[in-house]
Amino acid sequence: MPFKWPENFSTVPLLTKIDSDHQTAVFKDGSRKKIDAIILCTGYQHSYPFLPDSLRLKSLNRLWVDGLDNGIFWKSNPKLMYIGMQDQWFTFNMFDAQAWFARDVVLGRRSLSDRATLDKEFAEWRTREEALEGDEANIRFQADYVKGLMESTDYLENSNFSIDRAIKCFLEWEHNKHENVMTFRDLSHEGAPPHHTVWLKALDDSMATYLETKAVKA
Repeated sequence: MPFKWPENFSTVPLLTKIDSDHQTAVFKDGSRKKIDAIILCTGYQHSYPFLPDSLRLKSLNRLWVDGLDNGIFWKSNPKLMYIGMQDQWFTFNMFDAQAWFARDVVLGRRSLSDRATLDKEFAEWRTREEALEGDEANIRFQADYVKGLMESTDYLENSNFSIDRAIKCFLEWEHNKHENVMTFRDLSHEGAPPHHTVWLKALDDSMATYLETKAVKA
């Protein structure tokens, strides 16, 4: 990840094994490093062991998900719907928009397109996804997907959510993150109050502290 890391931080290739002394990490390029601990940050994996293979999503964690029409409906059986399976920027706003679209299909307010049209649309989104370069392109790609879902329902008539303002916040946030990965969490967006404590010193996660609105402490 191309961030500006602190001086005491270094990136290394893939970890391949731990030596028998249990203190030496060996990396893909053959380099070694003495270690004190390993913290596993595994990310997201799609796993649905309770479903039969004919219904089980096996997609990688990506912006345009394998096996789903409109990013929601299982291709071979659209009565099965997966919500929020995408690699996520918009999270709950996207889940909400997907749920509204799925609701309309369930209630018969709209129908899915024919198979040929769905396959064509899937291929177009996949081609666009595979050509994406950089975080800004990823953000705008998912924004277009969410916006399309909202415009296909009465979502925008019943919500004050502004996708354009969300894009602006995401782009500012991502810029700040690349400028300084250790301080971007201390910055607020869209007039939100600053956090009461700088991120590196924010060790109290109690409700009382969380609801504080005092100025940021140095």
